[in-house]
Formats: sequence, structure tokens, C-alpha cells
Amino acid sequence: MNADFTSAMRAVAKLTRAQKLVEATRLIQTTLAGKQLPPTAQDETKEQDRPPKRPLGLVVNTLRRAKQNLEPLARKAKKGLAIPEGAQFLAGSFSCPAGARDYRFYIPSNRGWGRRPLIVMLHGCKQDPVDFAIGTRMNEIAEQHGMFVLYPAQPNRANPMSCWNWFNPSDQIRDSGEPAIVSGMTRELMGQHNIDSEKVFVAGLSAGGAMAAVLGATYPDVFAAIGVHSGLPYKAASDAVSAFAAMRGETSAAKKNGAVPRMRTIVFHGDADQTVHPSNAARIIAGETLPSDLLEDFQSGGQQSYTRKIARDANGKIWNEQWLVHGARHGWSGGSSEGSFTEAGGPDASGEMVRFFLEPGR
Repeated sequence: MNADFTSAMRAVAKLTRAQKLVEATRLIQTTLAGKQLPPTAQDETKEQDRPPKRPLGLVVNTLRRAKQNLEPLARKAKKGLAIPEGAQFLAGSFSCPAGARDYRFYIPSNRGWGRRPLIVMLHGCKQDPVDFAIGTRMNEIAEQHGMFVLYPAQPNRANPMSCWNWFNPSDQIRDSGEPAIVSGMTRELMGQHNIDSEKVFVAGLSAGGAMAAVLGATYPDVFAAIGVHSGLPYKAASDAVSAFAAMRGETSAAKKNGAVPRMRTIVFHGDADQTVHPSNAARIIAGETLPSDLLEDFQSGGQQSYTRKIARDANGKIWNEQWLVHGARHGWSGGSSEGSFTEAGGPDASGEMVRFFLEPGR
């Protein structure tokens, strides 16, 4: 037992005597992980002159409490990552001339007969595929519908905060940068699995939502529809400075290319979002709506009320939807609190996106 461990246990004993069990448990976890003591714990170890009162018994009891506290957390993590029997959540990697990315790929047990849909899910900043899968619960919904789900991973070597670089000019065009990587990854998996090429969709949160808009604009031959949650329009920015301006809701000088075809789009955004201004949701929809489209508004109460706007084309087909969730912040509506950046009380964005994708004529 080294001096650091002994000092840490003295600090644990003192915290326990003071009934600071949460702090004591955290200190035990930090120590067992071999990490340096935090400054507060180092301060606790300075009073080594005072003989500890029953340190061994206190430490043993605290360890037992820590074990009891950690076991439910472990079960919770396993529950969040639970894969149904017969399903798979594979790890893989893809490379092409534009670059390389890792990914996670969900294969449902309920694949039925014939070709199945695929949804590509792009995580937000400070997230990863596993966290995003847990928070959105998309695997659970995909299992119900027999859908494949692809979760590309953005590493911090590509962006310090693991954000998709939706604002870089080279990442906003076809056959270049991240659009080329994600679309290439998508097409490779389409060739390896029984996927319906006419039912491939892309959705994302925040920077991932902005990149979903980029992919819809640059690869309409790959993606049939897009879902943007708390994101931004295609070409809303041309560099990091204009990206922050767009996130604040300021109109960007960058304009959408008029030659880009319209894309079926569903948008979710919280009107209390202080990270990406909710005006971006209206801008996304405005870029995909024609003056001839028939607009319908719906209001809802409940735990977290929302306004839903629907646009139908001349044939009565639902072309896009905008969901404004009142009081919601920067998080996936209806998501699981076990994942990051979720608004558990809102309408189920994952379920509504899948419904929109699979039932376009409704």
C-alpha cells in the first residue's frame, strides 16, 4: 500500500465521519482507478496529525456502500446497451481517399423478408456512437421496424470537440471531406447487407443535424429524407466564425445553391435552446418548402407542449415537418436520460422521424 493510497484512505475516513458519502465514494473510485487525487482530497490529507477514528471499519463500510452504489450504475449501463437476442451492434471502420472513420452498426433481429430500411445517425459534439444510441433509443425503435442503423464516429483528431465539420467549405460538397466519408461508408454497408436503396435516411443532433442537412443536399441519390434535430441549414456558414454567428441565429452570407434539389425533411428544435438558436429550424424548413405547399399547424399540451407544422405538396404528400418543443433546451426530444444531451419529457423525436421516413404519403 503506497503513501498516496494511505493518504486517500485517510481522506475517505474523514469524509465518511462527516457523512459526505458521495464525495467519499468518488474519492475511492478515483483512487482505485489510479488517478491523481483531486485538490479537495489532497487538502483532506493534510490533517494527518489527528489520529483517525476507527479508519478501518469506516473504510470497509464505505467500500461496501460504494459497491452497492456502483452495481446499479453498472446494471444501468448494461441496460442502456442491451442488445436483443439475435441482434448485433457491431464496431467497424471505413476508409476512402477523403479519409477514414470508425462506426457502430446495429443489425436488428427482426429483419423479416426482403430489403430493409437504413437510418444513418450522426451524433452531436462531445458525443460518440454508443452514447448517441443510448440517448436517442434509436436501436429500440429500429428493432421494432426491422431497420438497420449506422452510427459514424467523429474523432477528436478531426475536431477537438468531436463535432462534424458542417461549416467547412470542403465538408459541404459532394465527393469531398466528411460527406464523401459518410456517404461512402453508407454505400459500403448497403452493399454488404440486405438494405433497400430507396429507404436510406440520415438524421443527426446539433452539428450532426447540420451534417445531415449537408448530406441531404450533396447526396440526394443516396438519402431519401433527412432528420435535423437542433441543427442548422445547409451552407449556413463558411468558417468557424460564421458558424458561431449562425448558431446565434444571425443570417449567414452563405447562400444555398439553387440547383440543390428539395429533400423531404423533418426538423425538431427546442424553443429554449441556447446553443443553436431555434430560428435555424424555420430556415431549414423554408429551404425545403414551396409557396404552393399546403401548410397545417398543430398544437399540443402535455408534459412538454409543442407546435407541429406540416407542409404537403400539390399531391397531398407530406413533404416536411417542423416540431418546435416548448421549453426544451439543446437535447434530443423524448430521449433517454441515460444518454447525454436529451430532453426526456418531450415528444419522441426518434419515433416521429422513423414514422416520417417510412410513411411519406400519410
